[in-house]
Amino acid sequence: MSAKAIREAAGKDLLRRFVKSRVLAESPCAVVTEDTDWALLAQQHPWLQTERLVVKPDQLIKRRGKLGLIKVNTDLAGAKEWLSTRMGQEIQVGPASGKLKNFIIEPFVPHKPAEEVYVCIYCQRDNDVILFHHAGGVDVGNVDAKAVRSFVDLEEDLTAQKIKTELLGKVAAEKQDMLAEFIQALYKQFKDLYFTYLEINPLVVTDKVYILDLAAKIDSTAEFLCKVQWGDLEFPPPFGREAFAEEAYIADLDAKSGASLKLTILNPKGRIWTMVAGGGASVIYSDTICDLGGASELANYGEYSGAPSEQQTYEYAKTLLGLMTKGDKHPDGKVLIIGGGIANFTNVASTFKGIVRALREMREKLKEYAVSIFVRRGGPNYQEGLRVMRELGTSLGVPMHVFGTETHMTAIVGMALGKRQIPDRPPMDNTTASFLLSGSASSNPPSRTSSSSEPIAPGATPGGAMATADSQSSQKAAPAKKPLFSKKSTCFLFGMQTKAVQGMLDFDHSCQRDTPSVVAMIYPFVGDHKQKFYWGHKEILIPVFKSMAKAMKLHPKTDVMINFASLRSAYDSTVEAMQFPQIRTIAIIAEGIPENKTRLLIKQANEKGVSIIGPATVGGIKPGCFKIGNTGGMLDNILSSKLYRPGSVAYVSRSGGMSNELNNIISRNTDGVYEGVAIGGDRYPATTFLDHLLRYHDDPNVKMLVLLGEVGGIEEYEVCKAIENGRIHKPIVAWCIGTCATMFSSEVQFGHAGACANAERETSRAKNQALAVAGAYAPSSFDDLDQKINEVYSQLVDEGKIVPQPEVPPPTVPMDYNWARELGLIRKPASFMTSIVDERGQELMYGGMTISNVFEQNVGIGGTLCLLWFQRRLPAYATKFIEMCLIISADHGPAVSGAHNCIVTARAGKDLISSLCSGLLTIGERFGGALDGAAQQYTEAYDSGLIPMEFVNKTRSEHKLIMGIGHRVKSLNNPDQRVVILKEFAKANFPATPLLDWALEVEKITTAKKPNLILNVDGCIGACMVDLLRNCGAFTNEEAAEYIEMGTLNALFVLGRSMGFIGHYLDQRRLKQGLYRHPWDDISYILPEYN
Repeated sequence: MSAKAIREAAGKDLLRRFVKSRVLAESPCAVVTEDTDWALLAQQHPWLQTERLVVKPDQLIKRRGKLGLIKVNTDLAGAKEWLSTRMGQEIQVGPASGKLKNFIIEPFVPHKPAEEVYVCIYCQRDNDVILFHHAGGVDVGNVDAKAVRSFVDLEEDLTAQKIKTELLGKVAAEKQDMLAEFIQALYKQFKDLYFTYLEINPLVVTDKVYILDLAAKIDSTAEFLCKVQWGDLEFPPPFGREAFAEEAYIADLDAKSGASLKLTILNPKGRIWTMVAGGGASVIYSDTICDLGGASELANYGEYSGAPSEQQTYEYAKTLLGLMTKGDKHPDGKVLIIGGGIANFTNVASTFKGIVRALREMREKLKEYAVSIFVRRGGPNYQEGLRVMRELGTSLGVPMHVFGTETHMTAIVGMALGKRQIPDRPPMDNTTASFLLSGSASSNPPSRTSSSSEPIAPGATPGGAMATADSQSSQKAAPAKKPLFSKKSTCFLFGMQTKAVQGMLDFDHSCQRDTPSVVAMIYPFVGDHKQKFYWGHKEILIPVFKSMAKAMKLHPKTDVMINFASLRSAYDSTVEAMQFPQIRTIAIIAEGIPENKTRLLIKQANEKGVSIIGPATVGGIKPGCFKIGNTGGMLDNILSSKLYRPGSVAYVSRSGGMSNELNNIISRNTDGVYEGVAIGGDRYPATTFLDHLLRYHDDPNVKMLVLLGEVGGIEEYEVCKAIENGRIHKPIVAWCIGTCATMFSSEVQFGHAGACANAERETSRAKNQALAVAGAYAPSSFDDLDQKINEVYSQLVDEGKIVPQPEVPPPTVPMDYNWARELGLIRKPASFMTSIVDERGQELMYGGMTISNVFEQNVGIGGTLCLLWFQRRLPAYATKFIEMCLIISADHGPAVSGAHNCIVTARAGKDLISSLCSGLLTIGERFGGALDGAAQQYTEAYDSGLIPMEFVNKTRSEHKLIMGIGHRVKSLNNPDQRVVILKEFAKANFPATPLLDWALEVEKITTAKKPNLILNVDGCIGACMVDLLRNCGAFTNEEAAEYIEMGTLNALFVLGRSMGFIGHYLDQRRLKQGLYRHPWDDISYILPEYN
């Protein structure tokens, strides 16, 4: 959603801080909730105890005065008493029922009714409108009929003189200057703070201007521009709908994601729950549920789209299922509809895996609440997604019915509500792989129909009758619209969107274009270079330019730009592109561009004759010629919807996801699509329905039009006019989604920013009625859209305006290797295997444990090491002992060989990595490498049954050293405290220490000979680690032996000593030590003597 309502207190605060006008009176405001501390409030707002006051709820309630919800001219005690009877009270406001929870208190402004005026500012497509009426207040009446208007162009500097001339004619002369100054300052902040609607009624004009009541909406997409001014601006739900913690959680997920995740709870006790992919599809599913009588049982509205990850859909589904399975059970059980259109680029299998995880976790709850599940989806990798769902259905324990693109999108709603029979064995589409084999799309290619070369007779009405003479003359006067794309069209693509480019090239190749449609990519963040892509089987290079000017200069005939820039930079990059006269068409993909920026783009595009598709669009497609970005989905959908060759039907929709569904519907009920465009879901699409319908209409190859509009906006009425005056006379099937909006007790903002009716005229029901009256073919609901399209198409075939032609078999197109692997069509041995870490999902995993759990469970360094080295958790004493080993082996002074080498390398000016490696490379049998040797030597002797004396005698007779015994400095009389610490910890905490005990017996024998032949650190760690591995319960003896053999114990020394080496490197750099040269007097020079 773009335009969101804000609280009155927030709106007044913004105006108080930023409207720079000497005539605006100070208007303090105190907010009161159920948790308000009155003493603290009075301390923060001392005027509460001295002023006369006004109290009213601040919960987006209209006409509070008429409802008796305002207390005026009272003191603080009176305000508290009035609030005490209303705070938490449930009231009815129209169809909505809700509790009063949020109030504001303001100073009372004494005034006469004649001093009240009405001011309202709102945005339109081409300008801003200021409404003014000289008499305001609670009885202002129908301001639309009474108020005077001033239209302000988008880049116009509003003057006080214009305000006085156009608005203040009935205001007393002495007050005109004051009012004009205020309205001028107010309008400036209306624009600068990105308000979309601002109503003040009344505005009191005495010696100063006082804002009494205010209602406002703000463009939430402008947060990245206005965060400093707005601060933490709250967007509360409409009155009558509670704010649920789950809604806030999903909103937070949405804010952190590049995808779209929306959830609105309509009726938490409802029986029918939906989890729908796509903004347009989510509206259509809600419409169909309401059309079939389920409005009172519809529990939620929501959607997920924009390629959310498996983890994100898991979180979304888990939240939704949690809401569904708490509270009262329903006697008829509950219904979960997992629906969606045919995705353009979302990996259906990936998102379904997240949903499957959530369903598995909630299995028992789903059974307890008698939930029935109905699934319908299409798009990239949807066959695998449906397979996973069907497989789950066999074990979930609740009824689950799964359908693909062979089933009409909303058919599952009728099945779920018992209005339509559930097929025993639903028809199945061919798999993705079969489309890639020549002739496999159909064993017997059906005949197709194609347009005859003769256009419909001029003046023909949609029903086939002739239009009037007036409409014919109107048609002759209207200039023909030129096509945007042809088979020779080429484009620039702004942004590093290699997947979209490859999809376009695959489409080009399937359409048998001679050359690729993408001539270059523009990406300002890197230098000029080339990217490799496939053209069929052949690899080609496409240039990437840092400069847009350079790309334009080198490709002067390219006239299309597909703009994948982010919402923050889409405006600037589009403005830059329009500076080049060669650009005729721009598609803006980004969602969330502020409305003021979009309106400026529309103005500039109209001035320059540039057609902009979007913003917030997937683009469009002209089968056999050109496709924009990800439109039409993956190659399998291109082939199954026959988008590789033109049909006779052209469509326009708002929704990108529904454009792909229309591709499917039209291909199944007609000879296919000639061209289709999604104009985008924002409030102000740059090109309108009519712009594209007139283009289609003027193309003799187009025989039939399809329009899929939606709630919000008035562009559909322009289409009605064109049908009525004969400008459009070809048959047009039209339907506006969002008919359910009028059935909800409170306002619901649907998935698209523009899908919100601000007046009765903007509702879907009003627009559908107007289209039908004008002469469009309107189905009774979206559920019947496919039948209506087929009906009109069949009529054209019967009339001979479309002549059946043999179907052309689809071309053979190679599949990308990665996608084939994703679909499970091929297999290849992996070059590497890993069993310790997985970074591919939503969260990094160590040994099967998510990184968040690592921290939540305080696993620590020792525990993390166990996960990565041993693939398992070990007891706390074991991880503590490992950490002790790391600490003890961290360093042993600068004199040892490893540290010495590290220091010398550091002083030679080498970097950290080189210095560290220099030290590590000295580790071996003579330095630090005795841990593994000691462990293996002790274990072999102990396991073979040798007593310590036998072991000592055996090694002596074999002339071998006993590993881990002996120290240059330490002895029985001067014990090594490191060994003492480790030994005591092991004795106190290990379940058993048989090998350590055995090694200590060996020490008794060796120290009897010489006091410094003690068990040293290497021997102690080696013996203790064997005891730990064998006795902690996590390993078998064989596994323990294998880990020792692999060098695990030496790894402890390497890891620990690395800390010391790094310390020496940093120390030398800190001390700024120069190049080291060993002194001569410390070297014995022994050279041979020659005579």
